[in-house]
Amino acid sequence: MGVLFALGALVCWTFGDFFIQRGTRTVGNWKTLFYIGALGSIVLLPFVAREIGATLSNPSNAAILLLLVIVTLFTALFEFEALKRGKIAVVEPVMSLELPITIGLSLALWGERLSATQGILSLVVFIGIMLAVTIHHSHLHYHKRIFEKGFILAGIGAVGMALVNFLTGVGSQTTSPLFTIWFLHSTLAIICLFYFLYRGETKSILADIRRYPKTIVALSIFDNLAWISFAYAVRYIPISIATTVSESYIALAVLLGIFVNREKLKPHQFVGIALTIGGVILLSVITS
Repeated sequence: MGVLFALGALVCWTFGDFFIQRGTRTVGNWKTLFYIGALGSIVLLPFVAREIGATLSNPSNAAILLLLVIVTLFTALFEFEALKRGKIAVVEPVMSLELPITIGLSLALWGERLSATQGILSLVVFIGIMLAVTIHHSHLHYHKRIFEKGFILAGIGAVGMALVNFLTGVGSQTTSPLFTIWFLHSTLAIICLFYFLYRGETKSILADIRRYPKTIVALSIFDNLAWISFAYAVRYIPISIATTVSESYIALAVLLGIFVNREKLKPHQFVGIALTIGGVILLSVITS
């Protein structure tokens, strides 16, 4: 079940990021974050209403969930700004570092253990992702790219996303998957709403929905399904394994670009996609 949910997150994030990219370009970063949070809050509320009092009355649970919200908000802002300032060719390989960082946090802080085979396959998947998202091999030379615009922001974003993955896993294991995602998305939606009130942009929320309904609905549904699938995955398998499998959506997104945007890939990118897909399949079989 854990592997199936992780694969579900992989598929949903592949399409979710595709529509999120469109959303940020049409309605902006804050509104994209708001639409995702608002949909998750409304749809999931009936399923978690009975858990609210008992879960939030536990100080440790409340602390984990609040920390998750804070980290997620700042991470989103750093990643959006990195993509805004820097070149995607430089930023994407840096952001993929979230995978080994998440595995490190899970092993060091949560006491997870990977077999030698699982560890090797996780490394293969990471290398595959790096190759898939790297347009030119020189972008892998981090010491030469450190002064590129967006590099530092992307590095901070990678650390932040690793913390988001880890805290989502911890929250899902200590409370429940649906409650963790509902609390996260509800709180983010409320924060975004206050931001719009401060800037006097609340009227444009409905206007954008009428103008770009398909994009907004698609990005909101796919992103919520992805996080719910990931949250359920970590109930059955280690956070490190769930992250490795689901994180491979990055390579699939590159593959999607071939068919949808007719992008041309370099030979090493095809090798990266093959390594990622092969590694995920083997890891899934072994973990199952």
